[in-house]
Amino acid sequence: MKVLVTGTSGQLGYDILQELKKRNIVCVGSNADDLNLTNEDLLYEFIKGHHPDAVIHCAAYTAVDNAQDEPDTCMQVNAQGAKNVAAACDKIGAKMLYISSDYVFPGDGEQPYETFSQTNPLNVYGKSKLEGEKNVIKHCKKHFIIRTSWVFGENGNNFVKTILKLAKERDSICVVDDQIGSPTYTKDLAGLICEIVCSEKYGIYHATNEGFCSFADFAREIVQQCGFDIEVKKVSSEEYSAKAARPKNSRLSKKSLDENGFGRLPHWKDALSRFLENEFLYQILI
Repeated sequence: MKVLVTGTSGQLGYDILQELKKRNIVCVGSNADDLNLTNEDLLYEFIKGHHPDAVIHCAAYTAVDNAQDEPDTCMQVNAQGAKNVAAACDKIGAKMLYISSDYVFPGDGEQPYETFSQTNPLNVYGKSKLEGEKNVIKHCKKHFIIRTSWVFGENGNNFVKTILKLAKERDSICVVDDQIGSPTYTKDLAGLICEIVCSEKYGIYHATNEGFCSFADFAREIVQQCGFDIEVKKVSSEEYSAKAARPKNSRLSKKSLDENGFGRLPHWKDALSRFLENEFLYQILI
């Protein structure tokens, strides 16, 4: 089997490529420098030239707040780009695994969203990821869609690294306490994605580390595990006033994994501990 991974300069794409190599699966990575998602013809020639059996599509426009000011660019990359990848995969008979987001949901209520729950994104980024999902379903018969949330990994910026940086500079930080979801370690998610893409169990999946928390809870756990003496002050989403609205309920049900025989990921606190073993040592040395 040969797998092409897009977006390998990002957190998840990078870890997926490393995981494929560990499993001795033939793989090739690509990023924005060598892959234009919005040029359908060039994209098809690129994918066809590599003859993959599967494409794991991680590349995306991910600047959630900036997307409110650049809706056309965001839609072109995330929605049209996904359509172009899906169409190319279908033409050559390859599988496609598309990385989506908890942001496709409206974030109401407190129950975990099922894969079949009603979608209704609150912001441009969420809308672009949902349109990407629809395009993948429409244009590629052999598809997997993986919705995840709150990812953190070693390759790139993320919430954990931001909190570590602030903890070294301040005595207190303000963190949103009314958005609930599941922090997800990209190394854990990468392993699960490799299992799924090697299967024939097509469809939509929710995949995060186990357990739920608020961003304030997450921040508090980060500083506690690292031994920082810093106060984490709770604020509401309204007080924080980000440009793009975020879902307050990002809980995702993992029944889709259970029903298809895939194991769940470890608890997010365990994942954070393993991440910090490397990241915290690096942070305190710089």
